[in-house]
Amino acid sequence: MPDREDLLKQIPQVDKLLQSEIITNFDMYRHEVTGAVKDVLSELRDGLLSGVLNTIPEDDELAHSAVKLATKRAQSNSDVRRVINGTGVILHSNLGRACLSKAAAEAVVEAASSYCTLEYDITEGERGNRTAAVEKYLREITGCEASMIVNNNAAAVLLMLSIIAGDGTVLVSRGELVEIGGGFRIPEIISQCGCLLKEVGTTNKTRVTDYAFAIDNDTKAILKVHPSNFKIVGFTETVTIKELASLGKSHDIPVIEDIGSGALVDVGRYGLKGEPLAKESLENGADIVSFSADKLLGSLQCGIILGCEKYISAMKKHPLYRAFRVDKITIAALEATLRVYADPIAAERDIPVLSMLSLTADTLRIRAEDLCYEIRKQGGLAQVVSIKSVAGGGAIPGLELESFAISPESKESTDEMEEQLRNLSTPIIGYIDNGKLLIDVRTIFEEDYEYITRAIVDLTTG
Repeated sequence: MPDREDLLKQIPQVDKLLQSEIITNFDMYRHEVTGAVKDVLSELRDGLLSGVLNTIPEDDELAHSAVKLATKRAQSNSDVRRVINGTGVILHSNLGRACLSKAAAEAVVEAASSYCTLEYDITEGERGNRTAAVEKYLREITGCEASMIVNNNAAAVLLMLSIIAGDGTVLVSRGELVEIGGGFRIPEIISQCGCLLKEVGTTNKTRVTDYAFAIDNDTKAILKVHPSNFKIVGFTETVTIKELASLGKSHDIPVIEDIGSGALVDVGRYGLKGEPLAKESLENGADIVSFSADKLLGSLQCGIILGCEKYISAMKKHPLYRAFRVDKITIAALEATLRVYADPIAAERDIPVLSMLSLTADTLRIRAEDLCYEIRKQGGLAQVVSIKSVAGGGAIPGLELESFAISPESKESTDEMEEQLRNLSTPIIGYIDNGKLLIDVRTIFEEDYEYITRAIVDLTTG
C-alpha cells in the first residue's frame, strides 16, 4: 500500500485541474468551477487522511466530479430555473403561469440580446411608439378603439380608477369585492386610487336596479370585476356588462370591466364555459376593459387595457403610466403572441396554453400509454391513471378537464419518489393523490418524454 504522505503529495494542484479540457469546455463561470475543484480536492485529502481512500483518482475523474458539483450548486442557487410541470395545472402561478410560444421566445431572445426598434420608426427614421404594433394587433383582434399596455392587471385597475374616478365614487357589486392573489383586494385598490367605494346589491344577488339606486352626483365609474379564482353557486343573480353599459350611458358614467384571465378567443369549446371574452365585453358596451396577458392569452406578465380613445389617451398622459409601462422583452413577447391570433388554427397549435386546453382525453390517453410503454420497455415500473386537470390562473374555478397521468411504482414511498423527482437537475413536479404519485401528461411537452422516461426508470429500478 502506498505511503499516505506520498499519496497526499500526488493530489493535483487546483490550477492544474482547472486547465483540464473537461473544465475549460464546461459552460460555467470560472469562480464557480474553482470553488468546486477546491472542495473536491479537499474531500479527497480528508478521505486519504482518514484512511477511507487509499488511491488517487485520475485527473479526468476529479474534473468530472468538480463539474458535477458545480452544476448541482448552480442549479440549487438559482431561484428561477426550468422545471417539467406534471401537475396538470396549465396556468400554474407558482411555476410561471403561461409558457411562451416558440415564436414569442425567439422574439424575446432577439430583443434582449441586441439593440431593437423599441421606440424607433424605421420608415421615418425618427422616434416611434413602443407599442404601436401591439396596439394594431389588438385593434384587429378585439375591434377596440384604443389600447395600452402596463406591467400587470393590478396596475391596469389602479391606473384606470386613478384617472377616471380619482376624486369620486365607484360602484361595485358586493359579490365582486374579491381578493385575487398576493393580497390584491378590490376595496383596497379603490381606496389607493383616491376613490370612494360604494357597495351595491348583496354577496349572492345584485340587480341593475341596485346600481341605479346607488348613482348620485359623486358617482364617477361603475366597476365590474370577474371573480376569477372563486365562484358563488346556488341562489345567485348578477348583472351583465350589457345592462351596466346601458345604465352607464344613460347617466354618462363610464363602465369599467376587469375580465381577469384575458381570453381573446372563445375558450368555451375547451370546456371553459363562462370565461369573459375581451371582444364581447367591448361589443356589449364596456367603455374600458382590462385583463392579464400571462393567463389565457398565453404571453408574458403584463396588463392590457382596451376601450374608448378619450380614456386611453388620458391614461397614457398620466405620470403613473411611466411607472407602469413595460419593457422591450414584454413587448416583443406580446407582439409575437398576438400576431398568431389572426389565425385561430395556428393559435391553437402554437400557443402552449391553447394547445394544452385543446388536447382531447383520447389524445392524452394515447400519450400516457406510449410514455408508460417506453418506461416499462426500459425496465421501469409505471401505470396509466385517469385523472382531472385544471386551467389554473383563476380561470373557471372548479372546472376539471379529463386527463391521464403516469404513476411510478416503487418500493419507496410516494413522498420519497416525489422528492427525488423534484430534486433532479431538471425537476419533474408531480403531485400525490390517493397514495399515488401522478405526472399529468397534459402539461408536459413531448420533447421531455425521453428525459421523464429515463428519470422514472432510474427512480423505480433503484
